[in-house]
Amino acid sequence: MQVYNIPTGAIGTNTYLVYEEDSMKGFLIDPGAYNSGVSEKIKELGIDIIYIMLTHGHADHIMGVEGFKGDFPEAKVVANINEKEMLGDENFNMSRQFGQPTSIDADIYVDDEDEMDVGGLHLKFLFTPGHSPGGMCIYIPEEKTLFSGDTLFQASIGRTDFPGCSFKALEEAIHTKLWPLPDDTSVFPGHMGPTNIGFEKEHNPFV
Repeated sequence: MQVYNIPTGAIGTNTYLVYEEDSMKGFLIDPGAYNSGVSEKIKELGIDIIYIMLTHGHADHIMGVEGFKGDFPEAKVVANINEKEMLGDENFNMSRQFGQPTSIDADIYVDDEDEMDVGGLHLKFLFTPGHSPGGMCIYIPEEKTLFSGDTLFQASIGRTDFPGCSFKALEEAIHTKLWPLPDDTSVFPGHMGPTNIGFEKEHNPFV
């Protein structure tokens, strides 16, 4: 598995390009803004983008979807079912405040612990609300890799002062869904640098 982090958008959201080398099938996670250079690199490498996955529906994680869908029209947008309202409401997802009103209806809505294969990669979706009503993490057990969106950061967590947020829900999700994962699970968050589950269990001051 190869993972590339491409910061996108006004606040440098971590957009991830993930692909499996044998099949050259892959997916994008949280395109905060469109970047034609990313598409050119994908085509140069010969990666078949199967999905555009959204850990949640806030503007800084979705405003590049339309552009990348234009370049990869066969790619299916994947989100948690509980995020449908936010994705479709440019005020709720705050894209209007960013000056780029964006409304999205995902092609595939998943629920807690739904699973999906991309080439040789087996993905599991973990419902982790709190930062948003339908926040989720993307877990690849065999690779011991978690894409945590804005649920968990390095020594921090996602904000819980936006509409639809809940600190209690976020804390519970982290304790019940993320802390049971192996300590050496690599965590690639929506902002800031990577970390791992073991470090966060011991050092994260918020949960």
